[in-house]
Amino acid sequence: MTPKDIAEASRDALWTDDHASKAMGMQILAVGPGSATVTMTVRRDMLNGHAICHGGLMTMLADTAFAFACNAYNEVSVASGFDVNLVSGAREGDVLTAVAHEVSKSGRTGVYDINVHNQRGEAVVAFRGRSYTLKGQALVEGLPVGKPKTA
Repeated sequence: MTPKDIAEASRDALWTDDHASKAMGMQILAVGPGSATVTMTVRRDMLNGHAICHGGLMTMLADTAFAFACNAYNEVSVASGFDVNLVSGAREGDVLTAVAHEVSKSGRTGVYDINVHNQRGEAVVAFRGRSYTLKGQALVEGLPVGKPKTA
């Protein structure tokens, strides 16, 4: 089984019970070892009083991409913290895409950068997440666990 296969199996296991992301209409476009791409279309019920997407919902999109990236090694990993910068607003109908990539993973901790942009390629959110991997807990039993060792 390749690292990409493991990331996809981990995605499927995590997505099964991710009711919050599903409720926001998110779609996972891609996953790989330490990476994920997730999209969401801004709906009317996501707008605040200024008719822009609520910052918490844009943060949720970034957090979802973060979750799928840091769980891509078939290890249960949770957020230990994150920093978020709301760079620009998003309007109803905008299609937001969160692209997550691993900056560092060592032992049980990881750092991930997630950039969210709209359909015009304009930056909307800059997010940095910190993960903590729970010892000995696989998402999918019977599959390899952990980041592959590099030579």
